[in-house]
Amino acid sequence: MTGFHSTRRGLLGLGALGALALSLGDGARAAKLATRARIVIIGAGAAGTALANRLVARLEGASITLIDPRREHLYQPGLSLVAAGLKPADYVVSGTGDWLPKGVTLIAERAAAIDPLAKTVATEGGQRLDYDFLVVAPGLVLDHDAIEGFSLDLVGQNGIGALYAGPDHAAKTWTAARRFTEEGGVGIFTRPATEMKCAGAPLKHTFLIDDIASRGGARGKYEIRYACPQQALFSVPIVSEKVRMLFGARQIATHHGQTLTAIDPGAKRATFSSATTDPVTGAAVTSTTDMDYDYLHVIPPQRAPEVIRQSGLSWADRWTDQGWVECDMKTLRHLRHPEIFALGDVAGVPKGKTAASVKWQVPVVEDHLVAAIQGKEGTAIYDGYTSCPMITRVGRAMLVEFDYHNNLVPSFPGLIAPLEELWVSWLMKEIALKATYNAMLRGRA
Repeated sequence: MTGFHSTRRGLLGLGALGALALSLGDGARAAKLATRARIVIIGAGAAGTALANRLVARLEGASITLIDPRREHLYQPGLSLVAAGLKPADYVVSGTGDWLPKGVTLIAERAAAIDPLAKTVATEGGQRLDYDFLVVAPGLVLDHDAIEGFSLDLVGQNGIGALYAGPDHAAKTWTAARRFTEEGGVGIFTRPATEMKCAGAPLKHTFLIDDIASRGGARGKYEIRYACPQQALFSVPIVSEKVRMLFGARQIATHHGQTLTAIDPGAKRATFSSATTDPVTGAAVTSTTDMDYDYLHVIPPQRAPEVIRQSGLSWADRWTDQGWVECDMKTLRHLRHPEIFALGDVAGVPKGKTAASVKWQVPVVEDHLVAAIQGKEGTAIYDGYTSCPMITRVGRAMLVEFDYHNNLVPSFPGLIAPLEELWVSWLMKEIALKATYNAMLRGRA
């Protein structure tokens, strides 16, 4: 076990001063390592940007190249707040280049192909980059086309929301949700059957819209349904049970085993599929159920980008429909190509598709990559740390932190109870988290 375990839970510090302290704690870094290593990072999101900053601070003479066409960097943990009318859309937007240090080359193109045998990456613009080490951190793809009848043009109209699609769509989601909180009706909240980023976000949006509706014009005139393919509300059993109790207390109906497959926007009707087993033949039987809605929140299936799925880097026997990168769950190093690492949403590990997870994945990849440059083995371990500030009301949240083994690993034991709805946990989400996230991007947290 390394020091990353004993100090890991700093992401959710107690306010901006905590973030400042983290940002000032980098002064004791060792002297830079001289190297001519060629390092290519695909993706300039939270993971790629944070790693690039840390590598620049560690290495002297390395060629560090980031590949990403996006001009805007999105603070994705803030989308839930935008979709509930608590923050404006620009709260989550900054410039991709604003976070990058000198010494990093940004190629503003999409990665088109990866050849792990030739150790090259090709871009859509026709560039070819040779690498000694490759870090894949492109995020994931929202597969909206998998839902028949749905398109992003519909968001904000006819009672349809989709906060995951970005800041503008999160703001349009609030347009639709606000009408529901004022007028009432039936609200249906969904999540996909695939792995997904921030699996607590569907629950947060459900809780927030219910809370706002309960105090608005819709009070006493609305019904909320939560439809999910899974048989549990959260992957950690004790958290799932707590959410089930909260749903029961707030009369939120749960429909397990239901996957959103189609919508009819004009009729305001959603179609769900469910799979059962024939008791006689043992064959799988699929049936469909229609539900009418006044507000529908859509979270589509989520998959690795096409460049990853076509590269041969994905798991061959796990998540085969999703394409997550095959890697060691403790080191995030590819199992067949040791010069390749996976970071963030695209990594094929059991937990870890949150910004808080990225915070503790990045130093692990840094440790092993720098050690490999020296011909050594790294020692740092990622234990699946994942954090979800589970908003349950405006002004209340539960600070849920856990690891690969579904153990609760609270940052402030004895001070903040992880399964209690607390104001201080809300402050961490609403105020403190962004400051510490920004310090993480700079490589200082």
